[in-house]
Amino acid sequence: MRYLYLTAALILSVALASAASASEIYKWTDEDGNVHYTDKPLDPSSVQVNVDSKPTDNAGVQAQTQARLDRQQAAAEEAANAPAGPTPEEIRAEKKERANTCEKYRARQASFVRSRRIYRMDENGERVYLDEAETQKTRDNVDEKVKEYCD
Repeated sequence: MRYLYLTAALILSVALASAASASEIYKWTDEDGNVHYTDKPLDPSSVQVNVDSKPTDNAGVQAQTQARLDRQQAAAEEAANAPAGPTPEEIRAEKKERANTCEKYRARQASFVRSRRIYRMDENGERVYLDEAETQKTRDNVDEKVKEYCD
């Protein structure tokens, strides 16, 4: 019985000693400024670092991994099923183009208000004045363009 107690005490002390030594981590810096971590104090400037470690929760890790995979799969399916639309850059370019066209037609509309007569330039670079019907048709066309591009 005495040997049983001694054996148990010896096993317990070895287990505690190995557990204590396994948790000892030392940190030291060499001449070049590189930081090193070891399980034994190799340098006089070594400082013991307290490490608080806990066992890994395997079920929690698996649940997180599965949730991430599910989110990735759902995003991939959504992307595959989504209609291919214009990119944000294409949308910005289209808006800018519409704004420029709107500005052009508004300026033309304003010039019609200020002008007594409307004209166009012919192939020789000379003015050809529009009659009343052509003038009204041109004004209506510009009004439609303003509604199309500015609203």
